[in-house]
Amino acid sequence: MAELRLADGGHLHYELAGSGSPLLLVPGLGGLAEFWNPVLPALAERFTVILHDHRGCGRSSQERIDFSIGQMAGDVLALLDHLGLEKAHLVGHSTGGAVGQTIALDHPGRLDRLVLSGTWAAPDAYFESLFATRSAILRAGGPALYLQSSALMLYPPWWIRDHPALVTITEEAARARVPDPEILLARIAAILRHDRLADLHRVTAPTLAIGARDDMVAPAHLSEALGRLVGGAETLILPDGGHFFPITRADRFVRAVAGFLEG
Repeated sequence: MAELRLADGGHLHYELAGSGSPLLLVPGLGGLAEFWNPVLPALAERFTVILHDHRGCGRSSQERIDFSIGQMAGDVLALLDHLGLEKAHLVGHSTGGAVGQTIALDHPGRLDRLVLSGTWAAPDAYFESLFATRSAILRAGGPALYLQSSALMLYPPWWIRDHPALVTITEEAARARVPDPEILLARIAAILRHDRLADLHRVTAPTLAIGARDDMVAPAHLSEALGRLVGGAETLILPDGGHFFPITRADRFVRAVAGFLEG
């Protein structure tokens, strides 16, 4: 575990694991490195894995800033610079995939191979309505109700059946996960502004788009669109797993990602 002091005074908590070619794992809206725990051991056998908590999340600085996908990408680039790395593979899930697109388009020399996992190039009507609803739940019901309702959107029913604690979150635990709801609301606003649809044809990094057929947050058609619009991209749509398929289908995810990155 380590900490990077950023030029504007903020800090990023980051971790390194394993050995091999450098691999950035960038989490989604929740912004926590621990999201990747189910796949970390297997990937660390093949790669030097670089993880971090997004700014405003977890053990990174919690100040209210002008959150944007560009800002999140800038933090990842600052981490690469801090580690003395010219380039790395990047696997980005959900919001992390938007970060990956931004780096691939605006700083193409910094990426080797790119995996866009459960993500989108631009919001559509469904996506906008879903996140308007999630924001309203957070404002009206607070962090506990937000996290409980989010679980129903993020995981398939059979996973929640087997992990009921996901929908029985205490207020204390919720406040630990979402200490400042205004930061989360600002991060939601940032992802709704992400729109690189018209630029995707300029991505030069070899790219794999992965989705799940039952993803309720970033539906499979958004991953399929990425696969069509990024030149030469590969597309894999899993039959199930929900939005958090790197957790619920961890073995399948690792096989696909490792096979692509080592290809």
